[in-house]
Amino acid sequence: MPVKKETYHYLVYIQYLGFRYHGWQKQPGLKTVEFMVEKTLNFIFKGLPFKILGAGRTDAKVSANHSAFMLFSNQKLEPNELKTQLNLNLPNDIRILKIREKGADFNIINSVREKEYVYLFAHGHKAHPFCASLVVTFPDRLDIGLMKEGARLFEGHHNFVQYCTKPSKTVNFNRDIFISEIVENKLFQADFFPEEIFAFRVRSKGFLRYQVRLMMGQLLCLGRKQTSLDKIAGTLTGQERRPLRHIAPASGLVLNKIIYADDRADE
Repeated sequence: MPVKKETYHYLVYIQYLGFRYHGWQKQPGLKTVEFMVEKTLNFIFKGLPFKILGAGRTDAKVSANHSAFMLFSNQKLEPNELKTQLNLNLPNDIRILKIREKGADFNIINSVREKEYVYLFAHGHKAHPFCASLVVTFPDRLDIGLMKEGARLFEGHHNFVQYCTKPSKTVNFNRDIFISEIVENKLFQADFFPEEIFAFRVRSKGFLRYQVRLMMGQLLCLGRKQTSLDKIAGTLTGQERRPLRHIAPASGLVLNKIIYADDRADE
């Protein structure tokens, strides 16, 4: 009877600029981040078997400042050496931050303690074209003060059934939002950025499909006086189930941080 090979588990922290990718997950005929990672690992491992599993999916053009995937291998790896090899061979818009060996009981999906997204935007002018990969600029003037009030409505425990597209039959729409705020951008800086950029920052244990972009869409409608604070509050009760229509463009969205239960020292 053949001896079952031991499987080694590695948590790999990754960051990438999503502007030229069709999201994280592999899709036939499309360039995705997962495809590029697998292609690079195949080159490094020279055909030896492995599997990877992402911490979640990001959509086309969405970036990640701090995300993760699980690497399963039948050979024991040296994390720092693998990190060096990956960064030598991955495209310049993908970088490995850290690799940690984990036990077989670690679950990359269920062990998430918090995820934080930020949505970067400017308004009232057309920005430098180099901003397009990270910052969405809206030519109309927005009422930022009103949008800040609206962002705070999302904090707490709410039903986000209207903030999800094509959900599965078993999905739970009730979510706890730990932080929801609009602040001046201090996360990312560049000489060609507008002087004033704002960040919609939202943190929770997990998010529904398109949830953050739909939340940002409602804040944009609020900033344009196309909706009201009372109407946004009404979308969080679960009484109306039709998905909201206004979804913010993808390129301003960044998965800024993913935190696991044992990551407190890394924050």
